[in-house]
Amino acid sequence: MKLESLKKAFPSRKHPVRFVVTESKGQTCSCEVDCLCEPGAYRSSLKGIFDYSIRTFENTDRFNAVLVIPTGIGAEIGGHCGDASAVARLLASACDALITHPNVVNAADMNEMTENTLYVEGSILTRLMMGTIGLQKVRSNRVLILMDKHPHKAFNDAAVNVVSTARVCLGIDCDVLQMAGATTFKAGYSNAGRASGEIAQAEALFDIVAAQRHKYDAIGLTTRIELPLDMELDSYKNPDAVNPWGGIEAMLTHSLSCAFEVPCAHSPMALTLDGTNRLFETLGVVDPRKAADAISRTYLYSIVKGLHKAPRIVRGGGLTVEDVSCLVIPDGCIGLPTLAALEQGVPVIAVRENRNLMRNRLEELPFRPGKLFVVENYLEAAGVMSALKAGVAPAAVRRPLNPTHLL
Repeated sequence: MKLESLKKAFPSRKHPVRFVVTESKGQTCSCEVDCLCEPGAYRSSLKGIFDYSIRTFENTDRFNAVLVIPTGIGAEIGGHCGDASAVARLLASACDALITHPNVVNAADMNEMTENTLYVEGSILTRLMMGTIGLQKVRSNRVLILMDKHPHKAFNDAAVNVVSTARVCLGIDCDVLQMAGATTFKAGYSNAGRASGEIAQAEALFDIVAAQRHKYDAIGLTTRIELPLDMELDSYKNPDAVNPWGGIEAMLTHSLSCAFEVPCAHSPMALTLDGTNRLFETLGVVDPRKAADAISRTYLYSIVKGLHKAPRIVRGGGLTVEDVSCLVIPDGCIGLPTLAALEQGVPVIAVRENRNLMRNRLEELPFRPGKLFVVENYLEAAGVMSALKAGVAPAAVRRPLNPTHLL
């Protein structure tokens, strides 16, 4: 699959913001693409997700890992509510810097990422791997939270209280702007079962961000996402259910990042007070992977904490793809980060235990020798990272040891 060919596949009235290969068989791939339709006044500012620049060297002064667990694909680990946080903490201990995205560490009112973790919105992470941007660490960001005006004022009050808590506990500089709710968000599922959805009147939201962008370094959002109560209940009760909010959240933040080059993250706001009360009255004890959602009213604190020190986007400097030492993904996942790693010669560590909806065999991609490591679990992934960091071929510490090749 050539990245160059993907750039030519979309008409000008549709701007792709998210791309995934859901299934591959031989030379045939099934792909799903989330697009902005008729982007209007913002067409010229949107960055191309298929643009890339090949790295010419690898910086070996530090060992920096990228951890991706795609949103909305039903990943066994990281597909629920911040349930990959412990994985992120483990892998962060095996590298100098861990670059990951909100889906991995956002756990409603919890965000336990380490000090050497860089919290990067998904499309920004993708463009880092594609070689078109760099990341600059910051001491802190000035953050704006865009909040839907809710029919039940209690939800707005709760969101403001979360921001106040972050100002007191984190020392963060953060304001809240209440929106009129002109933009609507509807959750759904794609043909492959991946979480997706539809955003209507997105330009109204873009107008608000455009008016405020120059005052703030990062944008957080808390908005209502329409979905039936039975779908919401199933997402908690059914251990195999795909998080229905994840797809629409990724579409939203990818779109804003592509248009405004701004760190951003989203948390869903409950739809109704009665529905929320009924939901939590019937939930009882839930799957531990979903428990963080079950104890939160706003799901907001994790993104405020993440955006506090989210790195800025820079060009011609900072941490770039030349500084990326490896990419860690669930086995079977082929998206732009994986394809970029393939093109850039970045080692990929694929984890079998993190089962998901994607149906691809990474071994069929043309990885260079020693650039793809398929492991059973994240414990083994941390071991491979340590081996790569030490310059030790992983096969050298396994037995039986294969004979030396005589060419």
